[in-house]
Amino acid sequence: MTVTWEEAGWERLAAGVGRCRLPGWDCTVGLVVGGGSALMIDAGSSVPEGAWLRTQAQALAGRRVTHLALTHAHFDHVLGAAVFAGATVLAAGGLREVFEHGGEELRADAVRNGLDPRAAENAADLLVCPREYVWGTAVLAMDGGPEVHLVATRGHTAHDLAVLVPGSPAVVFCGDLVEESGEPQAGPDAVPAHWPAALDLLLSLGGEDALYVPGHGAVVDAGFVRAQRDALAGRFGVS
Repeated sequence: MTVTWEEAGWERLAAGVGRCRLPGWDCTVGLVVGGGSALMIDAGSSVPEGAWLRTQAQALAGRRVTHLALTHAHFDHVLGAAVFAGATVLAAGGLREVFEHGGEELRADAVRNGLDPRAAENAADLLVCPREYVWGTAVLAMDGGPEVHLVATRGHTAHDLAVLVPGSPAVVFCGDLVEESGEPQAGPDAVPAHWPAALDLLLSLGGEDALYVPGHGAVVDAGFVRAQRDALAGRFGVS
């Protein structure tokens, strides 16, 4: 039995498209529902959180999640992926090494940021490797739904993935390329010289009237993304 976005406590963004903000790290997770497909965007920070998301998605979509797109390989976005092992998991090209051999670093980063050590160890041990890697742009044809565009770029990390859902309005899931609830975080895996260009790419994908969904925080508009692009350019001394 399906429920409405409102009944589930999710934010409806467009027909068949919604998102929720998870507690703890305020990480955004998205869901796109097609006629016979369901795409989840990011998976939460632990196996229990991923299991909760899977239950929510099945209630909203009326079916199992068929696809999972991971916007980047940080613990709060990927450590719940194990519960979606039956889905087609997608990530930006270049991340194979991280998913196949980077579980220990993901575990350690999760613990440094406050995740229970046993939960972090369990999630890292069960980490699922993507089935498909996106190089450049790929189109995911949702059965009975929109053609979702997956776009690999770099900025917040060396291998970011943005997700465009065409429509009226179009919705762009930005991952942590855009953040609203705080200043964008540039860790050791960031590529600052490419970050402003990545936001230019997002703006070209969505256009002026799109809804832009940050990895953390409230949904924003093109003006916010443009301002954040200019701030990042100034911060890192790039054009």
